[in-house]
Amino acid sequence: MAVKKGVKQILKRCSSLGKKNTGEESGELPGDVPKGHFAVYVGEKRSRFIVPISLLSHPEFQSLLDMAEEEFGFHHDMGLTIPCEEMVFRSLTSALR
Repeated sequence: MAVKKGVKQILKRCSSLGKKNTGEESGELPGDVPKGHFAVYVGEKRSRFIVPISLLSHPEFQSLLDMAEEEFGFHHDMGLTIPCEEMVFRSLTSALR
């Protein structure tokens, strides 16, 4: 199965997963994101969630990434923002794990 363009961009941005943020390189993740995970922001209040990279392989999660790309693009300061209600996101990610 081919990896979608959006998923490839996410994986590229997540290449520093598990590394501590030294501040030397821009784009590194904060130190509170464990190896094998990435942070997303969800809902109106932009609640932060730490999710496993394994979710990227699920078609349902890929649909969320497609929606995020259409609405926000992948290049903005806030981080990856998912256009989804928080309760729906929690239910979906719980079902996929």
